[in-house]
Amino acid sequence: MRWRDRRESDNVEDRRGMGIPRGAKIGGAGGLGLVAIVLIGMFFGLDPTVLLQSVSEIQGPPVSVEQRNLPAANDDQRKFVAVVLAETEDVWHDAFKKIGKTYQPPKLVLFSGAVDSACGMAGSATGPFYCPSDYKVYLDLSFFEDLQTRFGASGDFAQAYVIAHEVGHHVQTLLGISEKVRELQSRVGPSEMNQLSVRMELQADCLSGVWAHQAHKSRELLEAGDIEEGLNAASAIGDDRIQKKTQGRVVPDAFTHGSSAQRVRWFKRGLESGSLQACDTFQTDRL
Repeated sequence: MRWRDRRESDNVEDRRGMGIPRGAKIGGAGGLGLVAIVLIGMFFGLDPTVLLQSVSEIQGPPVSVEQRNLPAANDDQRKFVAVVLAETEDVWHDAFKKIGKTYQPPKLVLFSGAVDSACGMAGSATGPFYCPSDYKVYLDLSFFEDLQTRFGASGDFAQAYVIAHEVGHHVQTLLGISEKVRELQSRVGPSEMNQLSVRMELQADCLSGVWAHQAHKSRELLEAGDIEEGLNAASAIGDDRIQKKTQGRVVPDAFTHGSSAQRVRWFKRGLESGSLQACDTFQTDRL
């Protein structure tokens, strides 16, 4: 990615090293175990109001972080995140303007270890997430290492895809899609809830592709190999691949984000079309 020496967003809120109040309970491996941590925590964009409700029920020892004023870490990664966020701001500002709306950019909160959001307290095992209650994306930069070592998805564009996916959930919130889906989910059973979640997540994948298309069209953001990195990342975090890796079998009814093939298909659809209209995952029989 051609990201160096580009505009950095002012909407990055750096909370690394700020500490967590003594006695605050934070989800960890505890009673969930590795499988659930991977399935729940490492999926992208899981509705934190559901995730954090489960995390809050974990009975583990209180965790406190006393260190404050820690030296800045991963400054290069922070700049990268700020540039990617700025690129999403530019793309979605223009896209919203074309449909007669005003884009309100989200804040992106960098944290280390654990963070307190409007959706509740979350630990690093949660993975990156978007909280619709405060319009903020939360990211522990250590996740990028996990992305490479656990999922085999390396490269700066794979990391950008993660950020763009979470910003995609913000776009869904601003357009009223998230609220409608949550209302529908409140009236159906677990299987139907999961199906709606899959459509939400695949749409966020498509929106991340739309972002990449428009950013490259306007500012030549992509370099050789970037698209392959993004497609590899989308494939690596498909429900079927993660289930197979962690529990040895695939349970389609339990999918919440879509299969590897579906995630690749919708990311690619947004990437090739660059169109919001191409990302309607709710009016199609073929995901």
